[in-house]
Amino acid sequence: MKSYNENLQNLLNLAPKWDFIERVSLDRALGRILADDIVAKSPYPAYPTSSMDGYAIKFTNQNNKIKVINIAPAGSSDDIAISENECVKTLTGALVCNGADTIVPIENVKLSGEYIEIIKPVSQGFAIREVGESYKESELLLSSRTKLGYCELALLAELGHSYVNVLVAPRVAILSTGSEILDIGQNKEHKAQIYSSNSISISSLVRDMGCEPIIMPIIKDDKEAIKNALFNALNSADFIITTGGVSVGDFDFMKEIAREAKIIIDGVAIKPGRHIKVAKINDKFIFALPGFAYSAIVTCVLFFKEFIGQIFGVNTTNKFKAILKDDYIKRSPFEEFSAATITNENGTLLISTKSKKIGSSAIIGNLSNGAVLMRVPSHKDGLKASEVVEYIKI
Repeated sequence: MKSYNENLQNLLNLAPKWDFIERVSLDRALGRILADDIVAKSPYPAYPTSSMDGYAIKFTNQNNKIKVINIAPAGSSDDIAISENECVKTLTGALVCNGADTIVPIENVKLSGEYIEIIKPVSQGFAIREVGESYKESELLLSSRTKLGYCELALLAELGHSYVNVLVAPRVAILSTGSEILDIGQNKEHKAQIYSSNSISISSLVRDMGCEPIIMPIIKDDKEAIKNALFNALNSADFIITTGGVSVGDFDFMKEIAREAKIIIDGVAIKPGRHIKVAKINDKFIFALPGFAYSAIVTCVLFFKEFIGQIFGVNTTNKFKAILKDDYIKRSPFEEFSAATITNENGTLLISTKSKKIGSSAIIGNLSNGAVLMRVPSHKDGLKASEVVEYIKI
């Protein structure tokens, strides 16, 4: 079997560029991929504003008794100016009056009638947001192919965008297969039956990647039923993910579905998930993942997530380094991706697998509570405490 890196590179070399664009409202844009560069059309703030409640003064007047001549609430556009030994009570977010260059906080003054006395002086320019503090005119704020999170959406709203151009979310059909699998809500008829978690976990992962998951009905281990389901998925989706121990990835089986079928990945030297297969039919890709819950999630992250990042052109990394807290013994001759926990101890990132259960690739709970995947090279028998290791965020 080829290595993870070699298989992944072969897959990414064939990944198409995704250039389909649609316009959506900001309240529907969370997790979507930005299609255009966003540039500031004007500075923000456009005028000096107060960052706290206080009194707008001339810095040189702090030792004097200062008369309060007006009040400036946030949102007021009144054109107010001060002279020597005058000030304006200015609330947070309000425009700073003409002639003022400093805000003295309310708690720093003693108020006597119409006058204030500054009991705790401040530095010049204190609490004033200068023009362009957040961004200047023509500044690039968001680059095309950025994934939109809460901060990016807030910035777009601040800029006055109600709609934004994003990449169309690829439709990803998810097919869970297996005669032992039940849909959630179905009644068990015998003890060998289990409920499908793969459709939920994979669809959640896929949605978080910026795709639109389509959960297909569960398919039993019947060749014709699987073939029909794949035909339907190929017609309705852009990409397909299957989970389960079916022969979906076998070349002969794929040839029965389409003459143009090409096997890209036929097993990988990794644990878990070495039986993963990826096929290409025209411009459609089929990812045949293992049926065990842990294996399905790991291979989805290792291959499909990287594939989607490539077609989107998103320049992000989910690979990081940490110091191993405890010795780790390998359980296979393959490259291993083991569930682990990251902790921050006195500023040092430590990684450990001690809190995870040892067993088969079906222990989905090992990936809970913010678990990461620790990468263990194939040429090593294990890892020693204090080694620097690579981990992957899920």
